[in-house]
Amino acid sequence: MTDRKGEIAANLAKVEERIAAACAAADRPREEVTLIVVTKTYPASDVRMLSELGVRHVAENRDQEAAPKAAECEDLPLIWHFVGQLQTNKVRSVVGYADVVQSVDRARLVTALSKEAGRAGREVGCLLQVALDADASGRGERGGVAPGGVAELADLVAGSPGLRLDGLMTVAPLTGEYAGRQRAAFERLMDLSTDLRRAHPAATMVSAGMSADLEEAVAAGATHVRVGTAVLGVRPGLG
Repeated sequence: MTDRKGEIAANLAKVEERIAAACAAADRPREEVTLIVVTKTYPASDVRMLSELGVRHVAENRDQEAAPKAAECEDLPLIWHFVGQLQTNKVRSVVGYADVVQSVDRARLVTALSKEAGRAGREVGCLLQVALDADASGRGERGGVAPGGVAELADLVAGSPGLRLDGLMTVAPLTGEYAGRQRAAFERLMDLSTDLRRAHPAATMVSAGMSADLEEAVAAGATHVRVGTAVLGVRPGLG
């Protein structure tokens, strides 16, 4: 085993211990929580090592980096998640490799995703990104739809050809009433998920929590956690 692969394996084991402990503390079965490794800024060689170590879910947030990386790793049994803010001019490329887009936050993006999914003959899973720090404009600092806009956007996704409404995603806010209150933020997302599932029972996915706050997300009920630095190390400079 190479030094890098050994490093990743050791980090994965530590993250697995954290998830297992968080599940035990919340009285949840470990299999209820899926680890998504965020591979942004890391090379395709790391993605290949992750696959060899049993990771099945990986995430990227910039199409210009993700598209060539996904192409290089297309022989691997991976599920690719796109988690960054998505411009409509990048949708065609993203639909080419992403199995799930976790950052759906506006009607125009839904329309573009549906069009390109149909063109590509693919079904794309969609999570609505909820902005718990939404301002009067209804948008958050890092994108997302305000809680009050979730139901309407969910109906639009569910009725769009080529798209599958999978659930909700959030990023713990840095401003507003939930700043520094990750557990409360994730519990609010779970309340919204409960509301969503009344109208769309299959939309059970709740993506929340990252390297620093995965325990709070698991405690609140998240089904998926997005972990990057805790698995792959401190990110290289973006330049």
